[in-house]
Amino acid sequence: MSVTFTNAWRTGLCAAAALTLSVAALPAQAQNANMTFFVTSHGIGNGGNLGGLAGADNWCQQLAQEAGAGAKTWHAYLSTQAEDGKPAVNAKDRIGKGPWQNAKGEVIAKDVAELHGDNKLTKQTALSEKGEVINGRGDKPNRHDILTGSQADGTAFPAGEDRTCKNWTSSTKGAAMVGHADRLGLNEEPPAKSWNMSHPSRGPDGGCSQADLRSTGGDGLLYCFAAN
Repeated sequence: MSVTFTNAWRTGLCAAAALTLSVAALPAQAQNANMTFFVTSHGIGNGGNLGGLAGADNWCQQLAQEAGAGAKTWHAYLSTQAEDGKPAVNAKDRIGKGPWQNAKGEVIAKDVAELHGDNKLTKQTALSEKGEVINGRGDKPNRHDILTGSQADGTAFPAGEDRTCKNWTSSTKGAAMVGHADRLGLNEEPPAKSWNMSHPSRGPDGGCSQADLRSTGGDGLLYCFAAN
């Protein structure tokens, strides 16, 4: 067999393999393009300081873009508390009307009312933008604490006691309300099973550092929704 023929055969084989891989990836890309909900696969990394709502929204948009769903407008499911003359912002008012589906096409809620009622969020459906399951209770590391700063009905907490790490600008003192993406906790009480209002963050650094978030089973992750 000549060297020329061998090289041509190898080149053709590689091209065929590449084509097969690209075709196989098409359905996943198409499915991601229809994705309207995900949990961030990783956080910004600065504890509760997300750069405010704008920084959190930008993070959702960036990860969606990388996953092939950047044509939509993405918002983080976060509330802010009234402060310095500025009104509170409710997470439920930021995420559009629904329905929302994950990277695998599974509908997690048809509208805002169902999202805050009998939704389909579980460890198996609260997937990342990559379609991956987020580590939960019993996994190492546990990453099921998702930042929300919200009450169970998706509204903001009253002004006063911090539940938003100073409206998502603090990585030291404060506290952020988190929910459990896997709907599991230390007991069978409703807060332990809540996806958006389980407990406030806490820790030796003051409650809002990255280390604080990790100490209770989190990693600064967010829920992201396509708002359009």
